Amino acid sequence: MKKMSNSLKRWQASRNAELGSPTSWLGLIGLFWLAPGLNSVGNAAGATVVLGKGPALLGNLLWEEGRILWQPAAGPELVLETDLHGAPTIVDFENLSFFVVDREGQLAVRIRDRDWAATTTFGGLEYFPHDPAWRIEAEWQSIDPPLQMEVPNVSGDLKAVEVSRCAVFAVGGQAVTLLPMAVGPDEAFFVFRDRTSGKETYGAGRFLKVPLHGDERITLDFNFAYNPPCAFTPFATCPLPPPENWLPFAVPVGEKKWVKPD
Repeated sequence: MKKMSNSLKRWQASRNAELGSPTSWLGLIGLFWLAPGLNSVGNAAGATVVLGKGPALLGNLLWEEGRILWQPAAGPELVLETDLHGAPTIVDFENLSFFVVDREGQLAVRIRDRDWAATTTFGGLEYFPHDPAWRIEAEWQSIDPPLQMEVPNVSGDLKAVEVSRCAVFAVGGQAVTLLPMAVGPDEAFFVFRDRTSGKETYGAGRFLKVPLHGDERITLDFNFAYNPPCAFTPFATCPLPPPENWLPFAVPVGEKKWVKPD
């Protein structure tokens, strides 16, 4: 049996703790898209954001001049930060919380039940056995001129992505090029499918974040591949892997498909 690294053990424990927490993706109970102008929030059937409990009108969300203003029926107004540049402003009501997400300039409200764990069993995540063979050293090549791509998400919307780098490696003598969906100063983010997708792993693919240490090489450790949020909730807007990242072989490491307990 191959020994698992301490860093992988810590990462798996962190994933389980994150998904079992009150702020887990499993606690989301709604996603409502906003329109410019006034958007009502409450328990009325005609509300833009339907809470499912509480007063008919809890308040309004005013979207104008590039900002969101929360106007509660009782209490002071509050400018809400979206998740575009970090953690969004949270508005609490009884056991519910809601916050605003920004997706390519389109705004939506997500609602979370902070007490979800009292009625739902998480059960934990399952992983393939650790295999050091899937820690792969790849060439980190420049793409000049950069590729201009439109990447779809699970909602069918398209996001414009500029790709100026690619990871090039081989598996079983088969050359592979993997395109990152985002590259920051210290990390690259990949979305991929493989021959386990829809079988042992989530059908829409998996995510992989990779630290960057130089300009010529990159280490892809697929033991850290994990499920996107849309594997746990219908209220997420996950990117899908582009066709270039559909790997023609199985990657039998990392996180397995999560099956909701009965």
